[in-house]
Amino acid sequence: MRFDLLMLAAATLSTGDAPAVPHTPYTPQPLLERSATDTLPNGARFVQAAARAVLSGVGIESGTAAGRAQAALAALRGSVRRQSDPDALRLAFRAYYNYRAAHPEKVRKPFLYFVDYGLDSSTPRGYVFDMERLRVVDGPFTVAHGRGSEPWRSGVPRWFSNQPGSNATSLGLFLAQETYSFVGHNNGSRYRSIGVRLSGLSGIFNSTARQRGVVVHGAPYVTRLGAGRSEGCPALEQNRAYWLLPQIANGSLVFLFSPLDRNWLTRDPWASANG
Repeated sequence: MRFDLLMLAAATLSTGDAPAVPHTPYTPQPLLERSATDTLPNGARFVQAAARAVLSGVGIESGTAAGRAQAALAALRGSVRRQSDPDALRLAFRAYYNYRAAHPEKVRKPFLYFVDYGLDSSTPRGYVFDMERLRVVDGPFTVAHGRGSEPWRSGVPRWFSNQPGSNATSLGLFLAQETYSFVGHNNGSRYRSIGVRLSGLSGIFNSTARQRGVVVHGAPYVTRLGAGRSEGCPALEQNRAYWLLPQIANGSLVFLFSPLDRNWLTRDPWASANG
C-alpha cells in the first residue's frame, strides 16, 4: 500500500497535475501558519495527502530514510517554484532523513532550511520545510551567497570552499545551533541582526563552518528583489530573519545545494548523488 501511494503521487507530479504554488507577497506570520498547503491546486493537494498517508503508515521514525525522502519529494516538489537541477530536492531530503536516522537526538526540530545555489541571486531560492507535516513553512525567498564564490558578480556562485578566509559558500548539510546577536557591515555602515550558528556535518565540505563564522543571519543587502554577497553566510532579509530564525534554531537542519560542484555532489556523506 505504501508503495502504491508513492507511485500514484509520483505519477500525478509527472503528468503536470501539481503545478508550482503561485508566489504571494511576504507577510510575517507565526511559523506554523505560513504553510503553502491551502494555496495548492487540487492535484498537488492529492500528492501531499498520498505522501502523508505513507508517512502515517510507516511512522516518521520507522521505515527507511529513502522511503521517507521519497514521500517528502512527492509531497513538496510541486510547491517549489524552480530548481536548478532535478536532483536538488531529492538530495536535500535524502540528507535530512539520513542524518536524522543516524542522529535523532540532535535533530530536535522538524524544519529544513534549503537553498538552491544553482539559481542566481535575484531569484528566490530559499525555503523552510516542515519535514513532519510535509509543508512549505516559508518560501521562496532570496538568499545571499559568499563573495568568494562569485568574484565577477554574475549572480550564480561557482566556487565553493571550506577554507577559512575564503569568503566562499560551503555546500552540504548543517545543524542549526544557538541564536546570538549578529553584528555586520554593509557599505561602510554597521548593522545588527539575529544570527543562528551552524555546525557543518558534511565533512571536508563544510566542517569549518563554525570556525569561519558561517551563520544564518538577516542582512540589509538582501531584499525581495535580490541578494548582495556575504562572507559565506546564507543570509536572508532582516524582517524575515527576526521571526523565522528563532524557530529553526537549536535542532533544525540546513542544506545548501549547487549542481556546479561535482566533487561535492558525488562525495557528500549524507546526500551523495552516487548513494
